[in-house]
Amino acid sequence: MTLEKHSLVETPEKIKLLWYLTLPDGPIPWEPHGRWNTGFKHLQRLASTIDDLGFYGALLATGLGGNEVLTVTSSLISSTQRLKFLAAIHPGLVGPAKLAQIASTIEQFSEGRLLFNAVNGNDRALPAFGVHYPHDERYRYSLEYWQAFQKIFKGETDGYEGEYIKLAPFPPELVQQSKSVAADSHKKTYYPQGLPLWGAGTSAAGVAHSIEVLDVYLSFADTPQRLGEKFRRVAAEAAKIGKRLKFGTRLQIIVRETEQEAWDYAQYLIDHTSVEYAIQSIKRQLPPGETFESYQSDNPQIQQNIDTIKSGKLPNAKDFEIYPNIWTGPALHGFNVLGPLAGTTLVGSAENVAARIREFQAQGTSAFILSGWPLIDEAYRVADLLFPLLDLDHGFDIPQLASQSRSTSHKFTSEISSST
Repeated sequence: MTLEKHSLVETPEKIKLLWYLTLPDGPIPWEPHGRWNTGFKHLQRLASTIDDLGFYGALLATGLGGNEVLTVTSSLISSTQRLKFLAAIHPGLVGPAKLAQIASTIEQFSEGRLLFNAVNGNDRALPAFGVHYPHDERYRYSLEYWQAFQKIFKGETDGYEGEYIKLAPFPPELVQQSKSVAADSHKKTYYPQGLPLWGAGTSAAGVAHSIEVLDVYLSFADTPQRLGEKFRRVAAEAAKIGKRLKFGTRLQIIVRETEQEAWDYAQYLIDHTSVEYAIQSIKRQLPPGETFESYQSDNPQIQQNIDTIKSGKLPNAKDFEIYPNIWTGPALHGFNVLGPLAGTTLVGSAENVAARIREFQAQGTSAFILSGWPLIDEAYRVADLLFPLLDLDHGFDIPQLASQSRSTSHKFTSEISSST
């Protein structure tokens, strides 16, 4: 495949690499035969491993159908030392003043290691939790929610008056109590400007909300050029209100010492993924009004892949490479046959994956939220093979792994190759 021409940003931000902290795990966790039985001890091991390896932080998913992220975050503070917890939060599930109290507590106990991923979209699930605003109105509500949250988080006590959120001023006795508790506990301020908020929003309402609320704007991955174009559009909107955002993306990753090893593993995932998983993933990606049977893509390779799936088999791994080392094959977050979304994956040798990351960086991406399966195994590979090739800014000295990690990587790859 040929590389796209791209225009570089003048002074790219240094890179931060985050990992994924979740219970679903295993070599192929999107298939029943490839998912492990995991629990809290597994989360503790995963968190401490990510921390020891030197990742900047880890994303904790929203947990609408599973574990509650703030509970998970607080339970893992003692298992980690430097790791920042990027906890995904839907506004409205907890009142903004109460969330500010919870966040302030976690911030203090973790010594400044809490971040929030502000999540707005989930039209199907949120009504079950009592949030019934339609799409655009939900963003207007969210804007007030986060404004009110930040006021309380920063210690302001004069209340908040909005269309959706109304907080009365603190009574004098509560103000005095708060001051006394802060003094007695020697409370330290880690985020005087407010808790850093990461998040996304692609629609017009989503972009308008993002530039007002967020510090780091996130998007699912695409080719570096197309992602860069999206980020530049959002940056231009932010500049109109005097705001400068940082930008990040979400990617799966398969990194090995050679291209052949990486693509052999990608093929292993294809060989152990069901056609039904591909079909269900396609159906979730279809435009409104289309069906699996009726849909026709204007991209010849995508259409060829769809036709192969309709025949009852999966295409070869390389048929899902949309750009050098960028792959839309199967992942826990979907099989993005119709185009890059949450399951988009970096696949390749450490040198080539590092080159793609630097290409994303040149297009404005500085934060990369990564995951690979099994999570601990792939985290070791990323730290061992990829960390030394990138200019990382994690706020601390990143440890260098001993040579034993490479032998472990060779052993694991050999076991996979021999099983295919």
